[in-house]
Amino acid sequence: MSTADLRVGVVGAGAMGADHVKRITRTITGATVSAIVEPDPGRRAAALALATGAAGFENIEDALAAGAVDAVLIATPGRFHEPVLMPAIAAGLPILCEKPLTQDPESSWRVLEAEMAGGKQLIQVGFMRRFDREYEELRRLIEAKTAGELLMLHAVHRNASVPDNYIQSMLITDSVVHEFDVVPWLAGGTITSVEVKYPKRNSLSPDHLREPILVLMELDNGVLVDLEMNVSVQFGYQVATEAVFEKGIARTGQPSGLQLWEDATFKIGDHADFTTRFREAYDRQVQAWVDAAKQGTIAGPSAWDGYKVAVACEAGVKALEAAGPVALELPAVPAFYAGRAAASV
Repeated sequence: MSTADLRVGVVGAGAMGADHVKRITRTITGATVSAIVEPDPGRRAAALALATGAAGFENIEDALAAGAVDAVLIATPGRFHEPVLMPAIAAGLPILCEKPLTQDPESSWRVLEAEMAGGKQLIQVGFMRRFDREYEELRRLIEAKTAGELLMLHAVHRNASVPDNYIQSMLITDSVVHEFDVVPWLAGGTITSVEVKYPKRNSLSPDHLREPILVLMELDNGVLVDLEMNVSVQFGYQVATEAVFEKGIARTGQPSGLQLWEDATFKIGDHADFTTRFREAYDRQVQAWVDAAKQGTIAGPSAWDGYKVAVACEAGVKALEAAGPVALELPAVPAFYAGRAAASV
C-alpha cells in the first residue's frame, strides 16, 4: 500500500462536492484534494478556497491532461456522470461516483462495458447507507438468523420539504434510489418488481407533486418491502427501517440524544437533513474508498450495483403511473462482476 496521499480530483463543486472537499481536507486520512473540476467560476473558486494547493479546471479532460489527479470523486448531478466516468475509466483511475451511476440503464450499461474493457474494477458507487453503523448491524442480524428468517421490511424515507425543481419522477430517481440499493443488500435478495400506491395527498405538498407514495418491492427470496416516501412532512428528516423476523423485530434510524419532559410534553431532537443523519456514513465511505483505491480495489457498491439500481429506478418511474407491479428485467451478472455480486462493506 502506498504511503503517499491519494491525490483526489473532486468533480462538481455544488453542495455535495463542497461537502466532500471539506471531508477530505479535514477528516479523511491518506488523501488530499488536488483538483477541483467545475465549469462555474464562482463555485470553483469557493471550493478552491477550501482546499489549499488544489488546482482548478473547467473539465475532467484538462485535469487528466495535466496529470493532476490519482483518483476521481464525482459529485455532479447524475445527468453529467457518464461524460466524467468515461475519460476517468479510460485513464484507469479509481472512481467514487455519487449516486446514481447514471440516470438510465442504457448509459449505465455503457459504463459497465467501458470498465469491463479496461479489465479492472475502478468504480465505487456512493450509496453511503451501506456505511451506516445501524444498517451494518441490521445486515449482520439478518445474516446471522438469530431472530429467525427475515420476512418483511418496513421502511420510511421522509423529508421536511424539497426544492421547487424536485419533480414527480425524483421521488424515485433522487430519493427511493437509496432504498433500491440498500434493501437488497440488507435482505440478501434481488428486487423482482416495484409497485407504487398513492394514499391521500398531503395538502402541504408542492402543487406539482402527488405524494406521499407507498412503494412496494418484491425480492426473489420472498421478502416483501414497503417504503413510505414522503417529502413534505415539515418536521425534519427521517430514514428508518423495521425488520420483521420469524421471532423478533428490529428497528434502525430512531431518534437519539437528549430527551426532554417539560410542560406535559415529551421531546427528542430529530435530524433536519441527510448531512447530519448520515455524516459518519459519508466519512466512513470516503475513508474506505481512499484506503481501497491505494490497494487497487473498491470497498463498496460496484458499477454492477449501480446498473441494477438504474434498472430499478426505470421500473419505479413506470410504476408511478402503472396499475399494479412493474417487473424488473435484469441480465445475468457479467462474470467480471460475479465475485462482487453481493458486495459487502
